[in-house]
Amino acid sequence: MDQSAVESIQQNMGTFEFLLEIVATLFYAISGIRLAAVKKFDWFGAYSIGFVTAIGGGTMRDVFLGINPFWMQDHWYVTATLTALPVVIIFKKYLVRLEGTFYIFDAVGLALFVDVGITKTLMMGFPMWVALIMGTITGAMGGVLRDVFINEEPLVFRKEIYATACIAGGLLYWLVGFSGGSSVLQQSACAMLVIALRFLAVKHGWKFPIMTD
Repeated sequence: MDQSAVESIQQNMGTFEFLLEIVATLFYAISGIRLAAVKKFDWFGAYSIGFVTAIGGGTMRDVFLGINPFWMQDHWYVTATLTALPVVIIFKKYLVRLEGTFYIFDAVGLALFVDVGITKTLMMGFPMWVALIMGTITGAMGGVLRDVFINEEPLVFRKEIYATACIAGGLLYWLVGFSGGSSVLQQSACAMLVIALRFLAVKHGWKFPIMTD
């Protein structure tokens, strides 16, 4: 597929999908900056972590799909990451003190990026199984890069349900579409399931068994 055709697809994604990606970028950037604040990073370092968190998964997806990274197509994505820094600076006392705020921003960013990753991949003509992988990469890899950069074991590699929540959301996305549901219903159902699974996993300590000798 040539670049002009790809750009046409990206332009036709629609306002709803564009807003999803902007909100996902903002929330993931906040989650990264908030975690960097806990680690006592300076403003530049914290923003760098937030930026990588917000664009990492989507960039990897677009590279795999052979298209220009999404954040290079419109300035609003970078603007969203820049907005996240003053938000954390102003509300740092509340965001850092309340442990649950990390999971809120992380879960919402994760869910919305899964939605966008699946939708964009399908619009480019790839089958659902490829879209499921791309959706998981879009959602989870930004968090992986965030954790690696701050020297933490990535959530996706821990016992917590993380990437699995992305896969479950993607399967629901497919099921709703297979049943005749609209694109908005598919994306809404997918996002709500991912968010619900993440919150329930954190609240109840749902984990997979670890590898043992």
